[in-house]
Amino acid sequence: MTVIEKNVCCTPSEMSSEAFTLGPLQLGPPCCDPEPHIQIKNLSLSYADKTALSGVSLDIYRGCITALIGPSGCGKTSFLSSLNRLTDMIAGCKIKGEILVDSVNVHAANTDVQALRRRIGMIFQKPNPFPLSIRRNLEMPLKEHGIRDRYVLSHRVEKALTDVGLWDEVKDRLDSPALALSGGQQQRLCIARALVLEPEILLMDEPCSALDPLSSAVVEDLIKSLRGRYTVVIVTHNLAQARRIANYAGFFWMQERTGTLIEFGRCQQIFEAPAHQLTAAYVSGARG
Repeated sequence: MTVIEKNVCCTPSEMSSEAFTLGPLQLGPPCCDPEPHIQIKNLSLSYADKTALSGVSLDIYRGCITALIGPSGCGKTSFLSSLNRLTDMIAGCKIKGEILVDSVNVHAANTDVQALRRRIGMIFQKPNPFPLSIRRNLEMPLKEHGIRDRYVLSHRVEKALTDVGLWDEVKDRLDSPALALSGGQQQRLCIARALVLEPEILLMDEPCSALDPLSSAVVEDLIKSLRGRYTVVIVTHNLAQARRIANYAGFFWMQERTGTLIEFGRCQQIFEAPAHQLTAAYVSGARG
């Protein structure tokens, strides 16, 4: 059996009594002392008359990497988009239940959605840099949030590019088109564009799926390096990747044409001792 490295990932706290966890290894020592950063309680999501998700409850822990796995069409991306209210931009989308970030309901009427999305960044499946220079890709979101001091802009740009391992590669061509970068570099630039706003949480929707294996490995190493500094929630169909990088994993499935969370727990438990037979069948391919 593959030996899984013990993860040290988050700030000590008491485990939430409402965390949705299953499986025999949950009774053993955790990889960290989990502190809930995001709490999802009985979340349901529908588009017009179609229910995409139903009854999803789990805690996402501060400073940890949580992987969401499961087949296409079972609501993982919808779930991810609901966390920073990108679902607001979809006509006919309705949400029931609660999403709490540090115990504050993100769907409350007085929520500042722009501030929420600064706090919770999003990385999409396909790299989507703006058709601007590398520098302006990072300066634009800062200026949109009222940051215009040239020293601050320069410092934030350098720091974000350094954090994603791009600074040495692009520091002499910051005014060159971002679209001239390779696919892997573009995805790292998009991650830097999220980091430049100094978020607390990063949502990633299959960030490596459009990349070649070498670029994918670079981005995967980058994601692992974010552990402890950011709370990361990543959707991935690459089970081996989920097993390599995640502290926690949630398995989504379709039941009666509606997506739902079947099992959530420590990544080691999900892959080595799943509590549900559907989870066991799905992850069996990642055990070799």
